[in-house]
Amino acid sequence: MSNALAPHIDTHAHVFEPGLATVAQPRYVPSYAAPLAAYLEQLDVNGMQRGVLVQPSFLGSDNSYLLAALAQAPDRLRGVIVVDTAHLESELSEERMARLDASGVRGMRLNLVGAAVPALQSAEWQIVGERLAALGWHLEIQAAGAQWEALESALTAWPSTVVIDHLGLPSPDERDAKRRVLRLASRINTWVKVSGFYRSQPGEALSMTSALRSAGLTERLVFGSDWPFTRFEDQRYADLKCRAVEALGDDAERVLGQNALRLMGWGIG
Repeated sequence: MSNALAPHIDTHAHVFEPGLATVAQPRYVPSYAAPLAAYLEQLDVNGMQRGVLVQPSFLGSDNSYLLAALAQAPDRLRGVIVVDTAHLESELSEERMARLDASGVRGMRLNLVGAAVPALQSAEWQIVGERLAALGWHLEIQAAGAQWEALESALTAWPSTVVIDHLGLPSPDERDAKRRVLRLASRINTWVKVSGFYRSQPGEALSMTSALRSAGLTERLVFGSDWPFTRFEDQRYADLKCRAVEALGDDAERVLGQNALRLMGWGIG
């Protein structure tokens, strides 16, 4: 596959608007709208041909707004949903997953920041992993710090592809977590999103990107803008893309293009 032909893909963005039902006691709910039209405009002006919508944590497992957005631009978008982990069997039944797959969904997300790490080694979760793998979906995880100790053990034999959000949220106070993320990233089924630089302390995301490249893991890195940068709304898409491209150096074209095509199951066209 030629890099020159690969469209640039943003693998992490959110869409929402005021008035949508939220989870109980959310950590943060934006007061502004981030509609699909505004996101597609960001893609256009920043030279990005395709995008991946990730369900915002504050909307919980009601993915209806995300699914409606996917339906508006099915050739250009893919989605990552959130499910009610208390009802895995119904949320991720084979029938429902087939319908979601047809709508453009390619993964499910676990945002574990401030939450307990689920029992991913349990029989129930292993069935989920097998169903994800059967459809080519991935399990996307946002976690930080000491959570990576439990996750490293649980994900070592996870059946499906795993995607680590925001470089694992590296911190200078959590060097052991960084080492665990790097070990996970060395597994053939684990990918890492080069995204959310501003969600880590200055220099940490750049250092982690460099470590991943030095470890020879470039083929499983993808770029994500994290638009509209909730809680960090002063960020600019163009600046974030530029920082990621600089951090990735000669690997930038592959990461923005070929890699994301492979992860999301997209062909060229």
